[in-house]
Amino acid sequence: MPSSLLLEVPALADFNRAWTELTDWLSLLDRVIKSQRVMVGDLEDINEMIIKQKATLQDLEQRRPQLEELITAAQNLKNKTSNQEARTIITDRIERIQSQWDEVQEHLQNRRQQLNEMLKDSTQWLEAKEEAEQVLGQARAKLESWKETPYTMDAIQKKITETKQLAKDLRQWQINVDVANDLALKLLRDYSSDDTRKVHMITENINASWASIHKRVSEQEAALEETHRLLQQFPLDLEKFLAWLTEAETTANVLQDATHKERLLEDSKGVRELMKQWQDLQGEIEAHTDIYHNLDENGQKVLRSLEGSDDAALLQRRLDTMNFKWSELRKKSLNIRSHLEASSDQWKRLHLSLQELLVWLQLKDDELSRQAPMGGDFPAVQKQNDVHRAFKRELKTKEPVIMSTLETVRIFLTEQPLEGLEKLYQEPRELPPEERAQNVTRLLRKQAEEVNTEWEKLNLHSADWQRKIDEALERLQELQEATDELDLKLRQAEVIKGSWQPVGDLLIDSLQDHLEKVKVLRGEITPLKENVSYVNDLARQLTTLGIQLSPYNLNTLEDLNTRWKLLQVAVEDRIRQLHEAHRDFGPASQHFLSTSVQGPWERAISPNKVPYYINHETQTTCWDHPKMTELYQSLADLNNVRFSAYRTAMKLRRLQKALCLDLLSLSAACDALDQHNLKQNDQPMDILQVINCLTTIYDRLEQEHNNLVNVPLCVDMCLNWLLNVYDTGRTGRIRVLSFKTGVISLCKAHLEDKYRYLFKQVASSTGFCDQRRLGLLLHDSIQIPRQLGEVASFGGSNIEPSVRSCFQFANNKPEIEAALFLDWMRLEPQSMVWLPVLHRVAAAETAKHQAKCNICKECPIIGFRYRSLKHFNYDICQSCFFSGRVAKGHKMHYPMVEYCTPTTSGEDVRDFAKVLKNKFRTKRYFAKHPRMGYLPVQTVLEGDNMETNLQAEYDRLKQQHEHKGLSPLPSPPEMMPTSPQSPRDAELIAEAKLLRQHKGRLEARMQILEDHNKQLESQLQRLRQLLEQPQAEAKVNGTTVSSPSTSLQRSDSSQPMLLRVVGSQTSESMGEEDLLSPPQDTSTGLEEVMEQLNNSFPSSRGRNTPGKPMREDTM
Repeated sequence: MPSSLLLEVPALADFNRAWTELTDWLSLLDRVIKSQRVMVGDLEDINEMIIKQKATLQDLEQRRPQLEELITAAQNLKNKTSNQEARTIITDRIERIQSQWDEVQEHLQNRRQQLNEMLKDSTQWLEAKEEAEQVLGQARAKLESWKETPYTMDAIQKKITETKQLAKDLRQWQINVDVANDLALKLLRDYSSDDTRKVHMITENINASWASIHKRVSEQEAALEETHRLLQQFPLDLEKFLAWLTEAETTANVLQDATHKERLLEDSKGVRELMKQWQDLQGEIEAHTDIYHNLDENGQKVLRSLEGSDDAALLQRRLDTMNFKWSELRKKSLNIRSHLEASSDQWKRLHLSLQELLVWLQLKDDELSRQAPMGGDFPAVQKQNDVHRAFKRELKTKEPVIMSTLETVRIFLTEQPLEGLEKLYQEPRELPPEERAQNVTRLLRKQAEEVNTEWEKLNLHSADWQRKIDEALERLQELQEATDELDLKLRQAEVIKGSWQPVGDLLIDSLQDHLEKVKVLRGEITPLKENVSYVNDLARQLTTLGIQLSPYNLNTLEDLNTRWKLLQVAVEDRIRQLHEAHRDFGPASQHFLSTSVQGPWERAISPNKVPYYINHETQTTCWDHPKMTELYQSLADLNNVRFSAYRTAMKLRRLQKALCLDLLSLSAACDALDQHNLKQNDQPMDILQVINCLTTIYDRLEQEHNNLVNVPLCVDMCLNWLLNVYDTGRTGRIRVLSFKTGVISLCKAHLEDKYRYLFKQVASSTGFCDQRRLGLLLHDSIQIPRQLGEVASFGGSNIEPSVRSCFQFANNKPEIEAALFLDWMRLEPQSMVWLPVLHRVAAAETAKHQAKCNICKECPIIGFRYRSLKHFNYDICQSCFFSGRVAKGHKMHYPMVEYCTPTTSGEDVRDFAKVLKNKFRTKRYFAKHPRMGYLPVQTVLEGDNMETNLQAEYDRLKQQHEHKGLSPLPSPPEMMPTSPQSPRDAELIAEAKLLRQHKGRLEARMQILEDHNKQLESQLQRLRQLLEQPQAEAKVNGTTVSSPSTSLQRSDSSQPMLLRVVGSQTSESMGEEDLLSPPQDTSTGLEEVMEQLNNSFPSSRGRNTPGKPMREDTM
């Protein structure tokens, strides 16, 4: 808004300030609404947000009167001003803030409606999810109960029925899963701007589990159907195979009988015919080998299922019969072959058979060796097991052939005489018959031994390999179960981890709850360390067994270990982040105060926790809050108040209202101080302690006055003011007594209650206070006007005279009690006069006097009313009086009476009588009795002024300024960029910075000293005027209930004779005695001045009469 408009229409400044505050609050509220995200599907989180939205909506409604007042004020301004530009700006701003208000309200209502719908949808989804998880659990339980496949018709039929029933149930339960999926899809679609990770992950897990169950049921159903078919076919196949065995056995018997006929070997044609028949029989036997093994394997499974029943015994007998007949058939076939091969070339055929067996054994040994190495996962080893079982079946099939061949060789070597061998073995060279026989025997025996040895080795090798396969299967089964269990537990923990919101999105109040939940999760996943160790141990054991894990298993192990480590790191990081967030943003932090400033300002914290403020627009920093700077600038408007006590009180009143301390009762302040255990008044408080206590105070005020208190702003402003008063060096510490003094002085309470409380803080346990303790209290109290630059008006910053005055009032007792202290404070000593004046200013704020100001014509008069005791119906408002304005015909030295509450009829009659008396007094009388300005009796009683040697202080400060290395007033951290510098440059820069800081401090102190000097000169001038007055009696017309609280003048101009009336309470008139008495001589010595003043202000009369009743309204 243009400054020219503000000058032309001063009321626009207040309107602009109120409009800006409300606009800023609405903008902040809108940003908070848009930034708040909830976990979809988390009913607790949604309910908390709904409660907060409801509270926010209530806050908005509670501030509606503020909007209406602003609109009303805008209409009044438009009616009062004729400036078209101002009217346009006011209209535009009102329209904007109304639009912004409606928009924010609409956002709140829409968000609240959305949250209610989200709560409803989430509740439905959770119910559907629970139903889906329930049916999943039932399906899993059914599947887990089906560990082994039965091999009896009844059991298989029962299983098939159960499986079909489960499949039917799954089709029905699919509705539950579909409902949960539909509701989850609705949540994901409708609330995508909020956190939907929980819904997404849970839905994925449910669907994955459901698909796995479907697959397992389908596989189980197919396996049962196959088993059922096999069991139906098994009896038929068994009977058919047994019938074939009977036929084959008959054929074998016929062939065996034919081969044992005499002279068969001489009939070569008959031998070939029998050999052909044997080959046909052997072909049928080989064709039925697989059928036999399948029947034997399936029969064993059925047998295990029928264990303990009559059917089992019957089946066992039939299987034994089958095995026996099969074995006998193979033996007969081999015997037939042996007899048919018993010809003249028999030893050659035996030799060839043994060679073939050796080659076959070598091939099988190589085949067995190629089955190694062991597979690295359960499916691979299971496949190897199946291959080896087929290999063993092949060995079992070959075993009769090998055994028969070896037996034939043995029989051949036993039955054939050496003569026969000689004929069979023909060498190209002639050898003796015995040697030829020995060579044949040696060759066949050697080959038979090799076949037997290789056969045994192959069987041992096969058995060893089977043992390794069984052990590997067992260990890999354990590893797979352990990895599955660990994967499930990790997945459950990861679901919880995946539902975590970013720490930055969490509400500050919920940080502790989230921290506790993460700690619980950490306790739950701690046992997983044992699972991880167990899995890794199993993997190491497999490695020691020579089993190289497959890439799949290695990747699975690596994945599990990585996920475990990441989970641990995530949990620890989460705990660390929550701890840091709780530290930085929790109740013990200052983060919530960051909202006390708006852009381009930013609140920052120095290393000792003292806040400072960065203006990013100008790239500057300062210690004072921007609003505090504006407040201090606005206090300059009060500098036109001529009387310093009123000027100071009005500044403090504006400060008190800006800090909302005018809403704080003494009891509430005491409760907050007790809550934080602030009992050791000499102990220092750090910044966090101050903030915590102020937060407690303002939180309570916010509950009582929601639309008036902005907690972050008030806490930050009050902290800023306390530091300006009691920690100008920004050390980050103030004493407990200082904190109490500052807060209690500006709170809302009766004046004497404040006095009692403050005295109690410095009194001993016996209730007495010595000079040192009283000095501490007065020192902390005088810092309040000192910070406003008004300390010179109240005797300076040296409180020694005030302490001496108090104890002189108590007849120089070593200690004083509360009653004496209160009596002394009722005299309003100069160092503390600002506090009762502050109470009167507060009491007069709402006073409305039915009178008209004779100068500015204001009617009714608001605030203080000053009635002339010289003229009838002559009243002045506080603005005119404080600025020294007078009307024609009324002089400044005429007597007046002050009212801070509306007058009563008795007071009107009393004042009329006084005016009537004064009408008969001449101008010469009033010229002889002018008002001499504010000079309380206590100024003299308190002793010498502390500012006795201004020039010496100035010289001392000047000498200090010429030296370097003095501790300067610290400045906020600067934003200037740093660059590498030499140590010497850094030293010079630091020294220059210290000198600049010290220069500012010296200038401030010199300004204070100059103000003190001017005040002393003014007081000395007034003393000279007292000494120059003729001796006369001055009579006071009017009464006072409290001591005079007119302020020190900043000039020597004459002032009206002023009588105080606090409230409507009056006392008896003091008579017509004169106020001032002339001195007996014109000596200017201090002793004569003291005597003159004592004579002029007798202790039994005047405005500072001890023991007079005094009533103070609370602020």
